[in-house]
Amino acid sequence: MIELVDLHKSLAGHKVLNGVDLKIEKGTTCVIIGRSGCGKSVTLKHIVGIMSPDKGKVFVNGEEVSRLDEKALNALRLKIGMVFQGGALFDSMTVGENVGFGLIEHDHVPARELRGRIESSLAMVGLHGIANLMPSELSGGMRKRVALARAICIKPEIILYDEPTTGVDPITADSINELIKSMADKLKVTSIVVTHDMVSAYKVGDKIAMLYLGKIIAEGTPQEIQHTKNPVVHQFINGLASGPITETLDRYR
Repeated sequence: MIELVDLHKSLAGHKVLNGVDLKIEKGTTCVIIGRSGCGKSVTLKHIVGIMSPDKGKVFVNGEEVSRLDEKALNALRLKIGMVFQGGALFDSMTVGENVGFGLIEHDHVPARELRGRIESSLAMVGLHGIANLMPSELSGGMRKRVALARAICIKPEIILYDEPTTGVDPITADSINELIKSMADKLKVTSIVVTHDMVSAYKVGDKIAMLYLGKIIAEGTPQEIQHTKNPVVHQFINGLASGPITETLDRYR
């Protein structure tokens, strides 16, 4: 479904991605873990075509993303739902307008069908009947759910989640994890979740891949990652202050 081949990207003179290789099979959930600022979100932006690689290729459904013209890229984006960190709702729009935004902007859906799609998407995330509320009236957890409703409203084949459990309490985080699993099961979508929340990674992932120094250094099932022999992965997943990651950082200071 998605393949990254020798992906390189520098930003402001800093090498963020340095040869990322990753394959994600159709209908699976892949979790990309790594420290803050390691390039996880940059990787997502390449998949959706917001960024173009300095070198390497990104394929979605066999199409090379960076070679698509504007019309083909917009068509691809209608197959990809994106759940941004913090929700990224438009504060001047109602919840319903936020949820239907992708269809309003890029597709010609009759008003009656649009209303139905909005209501059914909100119902799927447990928020039936709130379409007329404003984002300012929502809790943090509700904003995350509305962001997910917006992603599924376009009936995507792929959903990308950028730090979906950041900034919420553990109970709300677990409910979001359950929603991610539910969307994968009910909609049969391919999902990529970027996070440094290992509780979430273990719960939602079919596969976990760790991004470190611009490369994928390990990948496997949650059980394989938990029992890794890789010292970098071991330090990260256990949240240890001492280890090769810390030693590398100290050398660059």
